[in-house]
Amino acid sequence: MANGAIGESRALLALLERLEAEAYNFVTPTPASHARVLQRAATAADDPLRRLLGWSLPVERAALPADITRLLAAAGVLHRSGGQVRSDVRVSRLKSLLFLHSAYPTAAIDAVFLGPDSYRFADLVERELAPEFDGLAVDLGGGCGVGALVAARRAPRARLLIADINPRALALARINAAHAGIAVETLLADGLEGAPARIDLVMANPPYMANAAQTYSNGGDRHGAGLSLAWVGAALTRLVPGGRLLLYTGSAIAVGGADRLREALAEICEARGARLRYREVDPDVFGEELDTEAYADVERIAAVAAVIVAAGPGAA
Repeated sequence: MANGAIGESRALLALLERLEAEAYNFVTPTPASHARVLQRAATAADDPLRRLLGWSLPVERAALPADITRLLAAAGVLHRSGGQVRSDVRVSRLKSLLFLHSAYPTAAIDAVFLGPDSYRFADLVERELAPEFDGLAVDLGGGCGVGALVAARRAPRARLLIADINPRALALARINAAHAGIAVETLLADGLEGAPARIDLVMANPPYMANAAQTYSNGGDRHGAGLSLAWVGAALTRLVPGGRLLLYTGSAIAVGGADRLREALAEICEARGARLRYREVDPDVFGEELDTEAYADVERIAAVAAVIVAAGPGAA
């Protein structure tokens, strides 16, 4: 690792420690809600740290603690304009943990995303992971590390690997893990390429939007379900008998009510001898996307959770 990257990591780790001491708290809303809140004058009255590191707004430098400004500058994520400063990163709290991720708006192709889907994904991991689990868990497309770190808190003996195609995401995930005192390994990979051949648990919160420009949100073909289905296929080639996949994603429900993702998952599982448990977590998310051409034949986008058990003793 280059010296600059080491310095950035140390500064951001120190930033998280400083924010923890301040009892900093921010819950990230959807981009649409974020934009609406920014239109309100009341946002200006919020705490300067939340304005800067939550709402991604410019803040008067004099309103910030000097050490916070120094740490952001040392990390190379601070921008100055006159007497004001902005940050390239946000910090959100999820399940009592602090997570670094990209500032709003997350327009860059390599932006590191955290939002309401991350909170629902964390709930799925907590709900499904037994505290006594001590196998290898892979957070596939792990981003800033939400799945892995929540899994570690739930099952402290688990061995954790975060795999992602985005180097920036893995860098932030390592910092988030270090702040939480959790040991993780990271893998720069497209899907599970290069991951161990035998995995006990795969956790995945894949992108599921159609025709999105950013890597973190583009789910590919089939109304954004293409990547989810590809990851399921890849996971089933590596899961040990009875191993599990915890999948949180979105499903574009066709006009007429057909859930094509559920149908496709059922076909894959039947062909592989796997067991599928599937439920809707939220029946209607990202409704604004229904105005776009990509969703012209879709009546709603549902957030869904699937638990897939690989063929073997545990699948009975």
